[in-house]
Amino acid sequence: MSDVKPHVYVFDAYGTLFDVHAAIARHRAAAGPDADRLSEIWRLKQLEYSWTLTLAGRYLDFWTLTERALDYAFARVPSVDRALRPKLLEAYLTLDAYPDARAALIALKARGLSTAILSNGSPRMLGAAVEASGMTGLLDAVLSVDALHAYKPRPEIYALVTDRFGISPDHVVFVSSNRWDVMGAAAFGFRPLWVNRTRMPDEYAEQPPLRVVPDLSIVASLSF
Repeated sequence: MSDVKPHVYVFDAYGTLFDVHAAIARHRAAAGPDADRLSEIWRLKQLEYSWTLTLAGRYLDFWTLTERALDYAFARVPSVDRALRPKLLEAYLTLDAYPDARAALIALKARGLSTAILSNGSPRMLGAAVEASGMTGLLDAVLSVDALHAYKPRPEIYALVTDRFGISPDHVVFVSSNRWDVMGAAAFGFRPLWVNRTRMPDEYAEQPPLRVVPDLSIVASLSF
């Protein structure tokens, strides 16, 4: 472990600070018994589109991918009424933050540390979610891949952080619930924390996280 003290804590947004299944949770009764299946497909397809487009050298913003992924999910789960589409998309703009998210940011700011988001989300999406969660004053930067028209885990995306703060990668603690994102952050040289809320098996053994934590409640208390 490096002796360099971290200066910046950077958080992934979707799945880490914001619950990606909160949109369907708000409309679970109307969606019916296949609500969770629709939500899982929606999320998986959203990520798949980001990876495949980046590999092909193409780009569509994350809101467009979110819409297209939802349309695909409806096609796969026809039992859910497509009339819910506008309500689900509206809910996705202001996803619920996890209960421990705001407290973690407050604790880090109390230690005098800088905090930021680095996300696949478009600026509009991130702005709406941050404002709805009351996190605006707790973040020093909200960085979107839209600036580079590519998606994580491309290394130049993580460089948005080092460029913005003028620091080397080992000054950055990167926090994500997505193991593939942790892999990309580790490969770039960040100190990655994997928030394994759902106790998923580990992957990418060649790029391990610095720590594995069950949620965000202890992030601010960890020492490096």
